[in-house]
Amino acid sequence: MQQNRVQSLVWQWDHIWEKEEWIAPVSTVLEGIPAAAAAWAPQGGGNSIWETLNHMTYYNERRLLRLTGQEVEHQKSNEETFKGSMDPEDEEGWEAAVIKARTIAAGLREALGQLTEAQLDSPYVSGDITLGQELLNWIMHDAYHAGQIVLIRKQLGVWRQ
Repeated sequence: MQQNRVQSLVWQWDHIWEKEEWIAPVSTVLEGIPAAAAAWAPQGGGNSIWETLNHMTYYNERRLLRLTGQEVEHQKSNEETFKGSMDPEDEEGWEAAVIKARTIAAGLREALGQLTEAQLDSPYVSGDITLGQELLNWIMHDAYHAGQIVLIRKQLGVWRQ
């Protein structure tokens, strides 16, 4: 079955966030992580799982706002997007961060499915690339960070065998 570009983006999004085939989707890599593990940062530098999720959520929320025609507030620096409350004892705070990320992901999936081919060819914010190109970059962004989370989980010994 031939897919148009919108259908292909939705298919890719589904496989980055929900459906496991050859890579673990974000929903899977976030399962069963206690707050203490989510807040742990690798020695020698690197972000924690929680920081990485904060970063992903920040950018995913901005994309959702843009796709749904809502106003997008001032852009934080990339470094600022990793910050936030990350208390290793705060299970409720960690769970809220995961729920927020999943809720935004569901909204993005819906917004993706409502796009048209013509919209994919329209200029994205800066005009240097099209919306379709930006969405492809963004899907790769979430796949990249899902891989980082898997590596951190492996370092902690909290990834499947």
